[in-house]
Amino acid sequence: MILSDFDLISYIKHGRLIVEPFSEDIVRENGLDLRLGNEVCELKETSEVLDPYSDNIDLSKFYECFKTDEVVFKPRSIYLASTLEYIKVPPELMAFVELRSTFARMGLSVPPTIIDGGFEGQITIEIHTSAFPIKVRRGTRFLHVVFSKVTTPIQKPYSGRYQGQRGVKLPILPLR
Repeated sequence: MILSDFDLISYIKHGRLIVEPFSEDIVRENGLDLRLGNEVCELKETSEVLDPYSDNIDLSKFYECFKTDEVVFKPRSIYLASTLEYIKVPPELMAFVELRSTFARMGLSVPPTIIDGGFEGQITIEIHTSAFPIKVRRGTRFLHVVFSKVTTPIQKPYSGRYQGQRGVKLPILPLR
């Protein structure tokens, strides 16, 4: 069951779904429009091999991270960006993250992304860019998040390595 605007407001008002900072204008018919934060990382083009099993990884060889109030996404590149909002999802919900259609119509895309029940933190999202540069300002409603109620509360809520993340969270390596 997908939550409507009525359901989302009720979850937020009763403290079951936490969204900080919260603004009524992010509530849509069947989801929340989360806003772009100020942290961005561009994936660098390199011939270095990223070995995700190595204990000695210098991620600065692969990512250039910066804070900004306005980002120009370069053509045919990949970025990581964070949401302005910090969210806490109760164990009876999960969510699907999509790009708002206006940005998709400009040629941007994001891979399928799920928010697990029990997750809390800012969302780090991967962005694939268009054939031309696109400017986006901090605070712009950028992602559409559709919340769904699971059939029974999740018995093992998310408690992974990205729990509580703030800003862009690069991959936590090595893989185990």
